[in-house]
Amino acid sequence: MNPTDEQTAAADAFKEGKHLALQAGAGTGKTSTLALLAHTTQRRGRYLAYNRTIAADARTRFPATVTCKTAHALAYAAIGHRYTRRLNAPRRPAWLTGQALGLTKPLRIGTREISQRALSNAALRTVARYCHTADATLTKRHVPRLRGLEDPGHHAELADHLVPFAQRAWIDLQHFDDSAVRFDHDHYLKIWALTQPHIDAEFLLLDEAQDTNPVVEQIFLAQREHAQLVMVGDSAQAIYHWRGAKDVMTGFDGTHFALSQSFRFGPHLADEANRWLALADALLRLTGTDTIPTELGPVQRPDAVLCRTNVGAMAQVMQLMSAGFRVALVGGGQRLSTLAQAAKDLKEGRRTHHPELVLFTTWGDLQDYATYDPSGRDLQPLVDLVDTHGPDAILTAVARLAPEDTADITVSTAHKAKGREWASVRIADDFGPPAPSTDEPQPAAPPTVDDSEARLAYVAVTRTRIRLDRGGLAWIDDASHEPPLPTPSSARHSN
Repeated sequence: MNPTDEQTAAADAFKEGKHLALQAGAGTGKTSTLALLAHTTQRRGRYLAYNRTIAADARTRFPATVTCKTAHALAYAAIGHRYTRRLNAPRRPAWLTGQALGLTKPLRIGTREISQRALSNAALRTVARYCHTADATLTKRHVPRLRGLEDPGHHAELADHLVPFAQRAWIDLQHFDDSAVRFDHDHYLKIWALTQPHIDAEFLLLDEAQDTNPVVEQIFLAQREHAQLVMVGDSAQAIYHWRGAKDVMTGFDGTHFALSQSFRFGPHLADEANRWLALADALLRLTGTDTIPTELGPVQRPDAVLCRTNVGAMAQVMQLMSAGFRVALVGGGQRLSTLAQAAKDLKEGRRTHHPELVLFTTWGDLQDYATYDPSGRDLQPLVDLVDTHGPDAILTAVARLAPEDTADITVSTAHKAKGREWASVRIADDFGPPAPSTDEPQPAAPPTVDDSEARLAYVAVTRTRIRLDRGGLAWIDDASHEPPLPTPSSARHSN
């Protein structure tokens, strides 16, 4: 590769032994840059990948002196292999696990009765949340909030009840032989982290640092005294805070560099991305590659449709299927299938055990919550989808999903599209503009765009190489003080 001036500056600082944080914008070649750094030295290094696929690709690009693995793979080699019997144990329902832990009765809090099954599920989720943190002990702060128990006093009562059972589950997970709680990979990662491990390497390269779980951050930063630390990522793509991920880059004690030259798309798309970066209060701005003629304009048959939510993705799937397309859904349809089955149970008068809907006794109860309770507004799209099509139609559509390699169009949420790219992309309508900041029909100032929403939009618009249909994000023209970007004169075709 012919390195850019930014990449050369980072490589020079790496050779000087400095701890580095590389802010790498969309398509700027972050993994290639890390490989460039690794090829400048004969020292032994480790590359910590976000997932196994990235680790496998990295092995073909890094020198033999660098071991490329996920944090889970390191933990498995150190400790996880001792739990092989438990990892291969049969699945068991949460309610049965709860019974083994002593959770045998329902609990009434306020007007809600939480079933034994719901309590068992919440106890196991408490353990899962603890495993993602850097905390030494499991406490009330790890208990998840349940819909319908948003009142702080009600949540505190739930936490008081659940923590002893969750702590009992964590003790159970320390045993090598099979026991009550099903063992998974996050469990041995946490157990390893609590041993304060020493990673034998002269330098460490952490990829996708903006979405690092605190438990991995803790392990990585603890190597500082004996290893040179290099982290790379894009703080503007930090979109997993809701599940415990943490952007560890901004406050990192080291030398900071930026990679701003995108090799994925051209200047017009870079300009659009920069508008979202400005709304997200990001310092980074991208430069597109002049030889890539990326266009903005309508796309009738895109390679991919990107959505804000899982429910929005399901709506797109059904719409495209009805138009005769073979449709793939990134990540599959299991999550949507379980939501549809939960909705079907409620509509047919049965309680559901889905963790999102477990406290609702009827479909009407859920409809009222979604319509009138501010905490339930995000469920309104699900209610509308089920009321429009019925749960059976949703289940049928999930069963008809095609593999990506044989599909006409791929549908994805923006979260699952992260790290992916397509030739042409259309943004779905479920993104939509933010609510006005005033009740006036025409507010004096543009509506405020939440930083997290701006980051998600930035991820969505930068997934394309050739042509972007802004669709549900075209409202940026009204939300910004900047004039609308002109459509390039060459943008006359649609895929």
